[in-house]
Amino acid sequence: MAAQKFDLAVVGTGPGGYVAAIRASQLGLKVAVVEEDRPGGVCLNWGCIPTKALLRNAEVLDLVQRAQEFGISVGPVKADYAQAIARSRKVADRLSKGIEFLFKKNKITLFPGRGRLTAPTQVVVKTASGEETIEAKHVIVATGSEPKSLPGVTIDEKRIISSTGALKIDQAPASLLIIGAGAVGVEFADVYAAYGVKVTLLEALPRVVPVEDEEVSTHLNRLFTKRGIEIKTGAKVSAVTMDAKGVTVNAAVDGKAEQFTVDQVLMAVGRQAKTEGLGLEALGVAMEKGFVKVTPQMGTSLPGLYAIGDLAGPPLLAHKAMAEGVVAAETIAGRKARPVDYGNVPSCTYCRPQIASLGLTETQARERGHAISVGRFPFQASGKALALGETDGFVKVVADKTTGEILGAHILGAEATELIHEFAIGRTVEATLEEIIHTVHAHPTMSEASLEASLGALGQAIHI
Repeated sequence: MAAQKFDLAVVGTGPGGYVAAIRASQLGLKVAVVEEDRPGGVCLNWGCIPTKALLRNAEVLDLVQRAQEFGISVGPVKADYAQAIARSRKVADRLSKGIEFLFKKNKITLFPGRGRLTAPTQVVVKTASGEETIEAKHVIVATGSEPKSLPGVTIDEKRIISSTGALKIDQAPASLLIIGAGAVGVEFADVYAAYGVKVTLLEALPRVVPVEDEEVSTHLNRLFTKRGIEIKTGAKVSAVTMDAKGVTVNAAVDGKAEQFTVDQVLMAVGRQAKTEGLGLEALGVAMEKGFVKVTPQMGTSLPGLYAIGDLAGPPLLAHKAMAEGVVAAETIAGRKARPVDYGNVPSCTYCRPQIASLGLTETQARERGHAISVGRFPFQASGKALALGETDGFVKVVADKTTGEILGAHILGAEATELIHEFAIGRTVEATLEEIIHTVHAHPTMSEASLEASLGALGQAIHI
């Protein structure tokens, strides 16, 4: 069969891929997309969206169990984990169909199947009925990432599961050990604990959510422990074995040997670029630490070939992939695209309470030689947080002491992932603390905590 010709072919329709395809179509390009699963990729189908649906279930369950706090009496609460999983699948399915609609709306041709590069601008798609060849002036690879495991430990998605497997199993185990306390680990710890699972969380580094500010890690550790989640940091796993009794994990915790036997183990030790069978190695595409090496315009070492999203390296975040997709599409269309500002990409974790941050931590700012001022405001002192019954956490801002430049912002609390954008916009327009404090914030709101933290950094705190 003769090759079908396009201006652009996008391999992978996760957040980066579908956004790149739609933006390119808006700019007048004839676009094809290749997807072996369902439109939306891992994030929409097996990651960001279904996990957030599960976390919402856990949040509602917690709120119902706290009903008496709000003067509401309820009878015995029954939580159906299978229904929670079913709801998460419905949410993902609806959005996947939405992406299909957007492809049709933007006249983008979808090729269902697995794509393989046979040249920088040629893709062979293995479909259910055979193979089809796409020739394009430009190709964007956006195949994303997949869960990693520890050396010698096989993920069978039954007793040793990944985050993907966790979204397919509709029966919660009696006990679960999670290896890795980054964003994925703490989010699933939150969900399973809400449904009565005995959760143990192991982290090799000295603290949970180790990429976050130390105060955030310390506070979250305390809150999780209070909820009955067992946390072991400085834990180096040496062996994971299975028998009739369950899964046994041997680890050295701060140098002391410990053994854990549980019904199930969730592997959350990170993700790796999904490159197998893509053809990058045969073409000689430059790689770096397992990821495709790219320019600020998302170009690879080969003319006409671009890479975006998780495939192009950290941070492995959907919104970063979307931004890169726009840069690649606009570059291909001949626009002068503004590169992604990686220092201003928000990091968001959706456990309870939520975590959101951007820029430098307090420690990083000091290590880089900044003279800094730090402002903090606890939600316990927020009128809106008290009214909502969501007083855990705080807003912390790190700024340059001389100029007032916002170096970093760190939020732990209800809807932290919504609140972070005030600081993201501030950093984009190079606002200082002065601009923040002279912006009138509505009262009562959770956002006032950002104002109060900024006032605190300037030594002008009002409400604390």
